[in-house]
Amino acid sequence: MRIFLSLFLIFFLVGCDETAETPPAEEKEPELVLTEQSYADLPGWAEEDFFGVGKAFGRSCHRILDNYADTKMGTMEQAGTYGDWQPACKIFTEADDWTADDYREFFQAHFTPYLVSADNNAVGLFTGYYEASLKGSLTNTETYNIPLHTRPDDLVMVYLGQFREDLKGVRIAGRVKGGVLKPYETREQIIADDWQHKDQVLLWVDDAVDAFFVQIQGSGIVQMNNGETMRIGYAGQNGHPYYAIGRELIKIGALTKENVSMQSIRAWLHDNPDRADEIMNTNKSYVFFRQVKGAGPLGAEGVALTAARSLAVDRTKFSYGMPMWLEAEHPEAVQEPLRRLMVAQDTGGAINGHVRGDVFWGYGEFAEEMAGKMKSKGHYWVLLPKGNETE
Repeated sequence: MRIFLSLFLIFFLVGCDETAETPPAEEKEPELVLTEQSYADLPGWAEEDFFGVGKAFGRSCHRILDNYADTKMGTMEQAGTYGDWQPACKIFTEADDWTADDYREFFQAHFTPYLVSADNNAVGLFTGYYEASLKGSLTNTETYNIPLHTRPDDLVMVYLGQFREDLKGVRIAGRVKGGVLKPYETREQIIADDWQHKDQVLLWVDDAVDAFFVQIQGSGIVQMNNGETMRIGYAGQNGHPYYAIGRELIKIGALTKENVSMQSIRAWLHDNPDRADEIMNTNKSYVFFRQVKGAGPLGAEGVALTAARSLAVDRTKFSYGMPMWLEAEHPEAVQEPLRRLMVAQDTGGAINGHVRGDVFWGYGEFAEEMAGKMKSKGHYWVLLPKGNETE
């Protein structure tokens, strides 16, 4: 899975404030509101080309069909059980050579769209992420001397939803000492080799900033010095909360809220190598990697992501595999809004809330540019099987 991460521009803007002297008053969490609508209410639905949807939703459908029919479809109560989804998924996976109209008619026949709101607010934040590109080596050399570590055997990741229903989608991590789960080493300790697993290295890369950013994205393709390529993916995380280094750069006056972006952060780190580690270490989170063979990158759902069709959502609010119609501002302001059918297939540490999403843009320069610029207002509709009761 990935991409606990992400990845995402909001990671640079929102973080845990560990300097507060008193804890803030507990706020009531907004209520999820689903408002049934028609497909005529979905802006751009009639013009959707559905390119790539077959691959994305098909991958989720295969996973849905492999589950027991009476098992709940993830964390979202309104999603029902896998059995509610399996008839439509069976039809979908058996389809062949569908046109855009065939896809449109399929979803209209089997699903009902619901506008998603947090209380009475249907507008939220949508960011982007991508599959990073790096240069690497299997051996430590003068050029390739930044390690990406494999997951250590003593890292314990606890999925709290297995213990309490109200904690579904929440997890912590650490190391067991004396029968007690203790915090794991921080990013600063790990990159300084101040820990007991410094020899567990997957590969070495040539740039510390690239190594930092692939941890945010959660996956990458490494161009090896022997001419081969290696796809790497998320294998675990040290359990420390993500702190937004963009926020730190704003705090010290290096950037402003108006010009902070993935590109401006990367440029500052490269232009200020004497302070780069200091700034990156304000984020205590560290991600471990593994080699991924076959299709990828893999999202938290466990299926390969599809460029411009896979969406990372708040795992505590939504179920993986759900189709979602998105309308959001395009990263390029001059472009028409993004209006497309997405599939909830991933999550991320900064993806919190009922109306919050992260668009996977794929691999390459275009994907990196779009992901880095995306900080868009938007809203979405979730598509639920017809017959599911949402009240």
